[in-house]
Amino acid sequence: MVGVAVDSSQADQLSSARNPMIKYMLKTRENHAKEQDEDYSHVFRRKTRFEMFRLSAIAMAIEFAYAAETSFVSPILLSIGVDHKVMTMAWGLSPLIGFFVSPLLGSISDRCKLSWGRRRPIISILSFGIFCGLILVPYGKDLGVLLGDVGYNYTATAETVVSNITSFVSEGSVAALVAAAGSEVATGPTASDYKYAVILTILGMVMLDFDADTCQTPARTYLLDMCVPEEQPKAMTMFALFAGFGGTIGYAIGGVDWESTHIGSFLGGNIPTVFGLVTIIFVICYFITVTTFREIPLPLMEKDELLRPMSDAAVKKELKKDNNAIYYIQETTQLELQMVADDEKRAEAMQGSYQNGYSPAMEKSRKDLETQSVAEPPVSLSAYLKSIVVMPYSMRMLALTNLLCWMGHVTYCLYFTDFVGEAVYNGDPTAPPTSEAYLRYEAGVRFGCWGMSIYAFSCSIYSLSVTKLMKWFGTKAVYISGMIYYAIGMLILGLWPTKWGVLVFSTAAGILYGTIFTVPFILVARYHAKNCFRMRNGETLPLKQARGLGTDVAIISSVVFIAQLIVSVSVGPLVSWMGTTCAVLYASTVMAFLASIAAMFVMYV
Repeated sequence: MVGVAVDSSQADQLSSARNPMIKYMLKTRENHAKEQDEDYSHVFRRKTRFEMFRLSAIAMAIEFAYAAETSFVSPILLSIGVDHKVMTMAWGLSPLIGFFVSPLLGSISDRCKLSWGRRRPIISILSFGIFCGLILVPYGKDLGVLLGDVGYNYTATAETVVSNITSFVSEGSVAALVAAAGSEVATGPTASDYKYAVILTILGMVMLDFDADTCQTPARTYLLDMCVPEEQPKAMTMFALFAGFGGTIGYAIGGVDWESTHIGSFLGGNIPTVFGLVTIIFVICYFITVTTFREIPLPLMEKDELLRPMSDAAVKKELKKDNNAIYYIQETTQLELQMVADDEKRAEAMQGSYQNGYSPAMEKSRKDLETQSVAEPPVSLSAYLKSIVVMPYSMRMLALTNLLCWMGHVTYCLYFTDFVGEAVYNGDPTAPPTSEAYLRYEAGVRFGCWGMSIYAFSCSIYSLSVTKLMKWFGTKAVYISGMIYYAIGMLILGLWPTKWGVLVFSTAAGILYGTIFTVPFILVARYHAKNCFRMRNGETLPLKQARGLGTDVAIISSVVFIAQLIVSVSVGPLVSWMGTTCAVLYASTVMAFLASIAAMFVMYV
């Protein structure tokens, strides 16, 4: 999940519900939209709570899918013979694809000219990928058997060992064979026993992980497109709440022992039941969202200015008109008067410096107006990569801090239920399905789901209060304290893996996620709102490089892919070297402490 902050300057200019000029412009566009072949007036009016719920339902669906994935994919892969090293490397496939493909999908979404709109086609394609992943992950083992997997038969293996033992005559040979047989049985299944199952399960994992991560961006953009500017902060809050609610319920579903219920017996056990319920909920929420409102097709917006979204440029253009409409002339705000004054000063400068048909001030003003009247272009892959290579110091430190935070958090999310099953409950995912060790592992995984449910709930609550905490204690204190609390919590849980620790310190993961979900994007918005990327002795230094808000938000968002890629290739060898899954929490602790050190060098505007 990735957060987005709204530029404060734009929000100030466009969010006043009592501004008569804004009301007049919206009403004009609403009436004009009704006159089209299709009614698009909903884009320019306020939304009811029920409509906000429908637009945000997809966020809840995505988090349901993500909860099922993070809770059960690692246990499933371990149960079909994939060791920790290969399993963690498999987690790296999705971020490797997402780092390069996500910006391209964003660009395609901005330029899509289908009559269905720009966002819903992308949402539908990614949702279909999530649906396929929800089918392949729980049923990959069964599909593999249909394709020819031999599987691993614990009973047959035991009978073979017993028959081999009885064939020996000498007692010494029997003892040696028993020792060898015991080590053979202890190894359990290998990936070669489930060749097709491993391929299908990893394919489903990649589809589920990549599509769930990527689908949030067009879903969030669709929500913002359908809301008038004054409702956008409320819309983002609703989106975050539904995402947190989806994660809370999604993880709680995984914590129920479904095998003891009728529905669990009917569907074939815990994992098929969880994924079956999540799939049904996901499909329902998807249709609720994409059928809420029709989008205005891009060709229509290109032809008709009154069908385009409200923007700063549209407001300034309206102010230049000699319009005496009573809707807004009587209550012109101080901000609008200042905007008019700025335009008059620009005109005087242009007139005073005009010589021989050319004026530098006029040329600069013309370029400024062109920039204001044209929306920020879509982020291309080349511009996106160039902005990563050439970044001001403030953006580099913020990106590094966010990367370290994500590395610590991703380590928790991907391997936490496996840690609880092995380290807290002393279970074994490779043991026979009916053995005590495997049953303990399953119970641990379910208990870990309850911990992650607490994590998702605490994230939702903290996300609502983080802006107030920043006003009370300052952005720097809130940013760093969230990382330190997480590091201390993970360290204590790693040293003393207990059930109460799983529940208590899962709140630390929620607070860290709530922090990286909001603070970095607020800082990026402030950098752009104040055009302040470098400071010296308290003074802002000019930045030669032109940077776009969309590109910088994409950079800060995409570090999650880099973090997951690094974690996926390093955690497996670390667990094998230390011989315990507690290494997962030790790694989270180190990353969080390093992030808190990097956060001290972030520029706080």
